[in-house]
Amino acid sequence: MANFTFEIKKELAVLSSSAKSGWSRELNFVSWNGAAPKLDIRDWSPDHTKMGKGVTLSREEAAILSTVLEDLSLDELYK
Repeated sequence: MANFTFEIKKELAVLSSSAKSGWSRELNFVSWNGAAPKLDIRDWSPDHTKMGKGVTLSREEAAILSTVLEDLSLDELYK
Protein backbone atom coordinates (compact mmCIF):
# COMPACT_ATOMS: atom_id res chain seq x y z
CA MET A 1 0.00 0.00 0.00
CA ALA A 2 1.39 3.41 -0.96
CA ASN A 3 2.18 5.94 1.72
CA PHE A 4 0.18 9.12 1.77
CA THR A 5 0.12 12.27 3.84
CA PHE A 6 -2.68 14.42 5.08
CA GLU A 7 -3.06 17.65 6.99
CA ILE A 8 -6.32 18.82 8.49
CA LYS A 9 -6.22 22.51 7.62
CA LYS A 10 -9.44 23.36 9.45
CA GLU A 11 -11.81 21.34 11.61
CA LEU A 12 -15.31 22.47 10.63
CA ALA A 13 -17.85 20.26 12.42
CA VAL A 14 -18.38 17.03 14.30
CA LEU A 15 -21.43 15.44 12.70
CA SER A 16 -21.70 12.54 15.14
CA SER A 17 -19.59 10.64 17.63
CA SER A 18 -19.51 7.24 19.26
CA ALA A 19 -19.19 7.09 23.04
CA LYS A 20 -18.16 3.44 22.71
CA SER A 21 -15.26 3.85 20.25
CA GLY A 22 -14.49 7.54 20.67
CA TRP A 23 -14.44 7.99 16.91
CA SER A 24 -16.25 10.95 15.30
CA ARG A 25 -17.74 11.56 11.88
CA GLU A 26 -16.38 14.98 10.92
CA LEU A 27 -16.49 17.64 8.24
CA ASN A 28 -12.97 19.00 7.76
CA PHE A 29 -10.89 20.91 5.22
CA VAL A 30 -8.06 18.48 4.42
CA SER A 31 -4.97 18.54 2.23
CA TRP A 32 -4.08 15.09 0.87
CA ASN A 33 -0.48 14.46 -0.27
CA GLY A 34 0.28 18.19 -0.24
CA ALA A 35 -2.47 19.03 -2.74
CA ALA A 36 -4.93 21.91 -2.37
CA PRO A 37 -7.30 21.21 0.54
CA LYS A 38 -10.82 19.89 -0.07
CA LEU A 39 -13.94 19.40 2.02
CA ASP A 40 -13.86 15.96 3.56
CA ILE A 41 -16.42 13.87 5.46
CA ARG A 42 -15.15 10.75 7.23
CA ASP A 43 -14.75 9.01 10.57
CA TRP A 44 -11.67 9.90 12.62
CA SER A 45 -10.07 8.45 15.71
CA PRO A 46 -9.96 10.83 18.69
CA ASP A 47 -6.31 11.82 18.00
CA HIS A 48 -6.81 12.06 14.19
CA THR A 49 -4.10 9.47 13.51
CA LYS A 50 -6.54 6.91 12.06
CA MET A 51 -9.42 7.39 9.67
CA GLY A 52 -12.22 5.51 8.03
CA LYS A 53 -13.36 5.65 4.43
CA GLY A 54 -14.90 8.94 3.50
CA VAL A 55 -15.94 11.38 0.83
CA THR A 56 -13.75 14.22 -0.40
CA LEU A 57 -15.39 17.05 -2.34
CA SER A 58 -13.85 19.55 -4.74
CA ARG A 59 -15.01 23.17 -4.59
CA GLU A 60 -17.38 22.55 -7.50
CA GLU A 61 -18.86 19.43 -5.90
CA ALA A 62 -19.27 21.23 -2.57
CA ALA A 63 -21.10 24.09 -4.33
CA ILE A 64 -23.54 21.66 -5.97
CA LEU A 65 -24.12 19.85 -2.67
CA SER A 66 -24.72 23.15 -0.91
CA THR A 67 -27.36 24.13 -3.46
CA VAL A 68 -29.08 20.75 -3.23
CA LEU A 69 -29.13 20.85 0.58
CA GLU A 70 -30.60 24.37 0.58
CA ASP A 71 -33.47 23.20 -1.61
CA LEU A 72 -34.02 19.90 0.17
CA SER A 73 -36.86 19.29 2.59
CA LEU A 74 -35.50 16.93 5.24
CA ASP A 75 -38.96 16.69 6.81
CA GLU A 76 -40.34 15.28 3.54
CA LEU A 77 -37.48 12.79 3.17
CA TYR A 78 -37.57 11.54 6.76
CA LYS A 79 -41.34 11.07 7.13
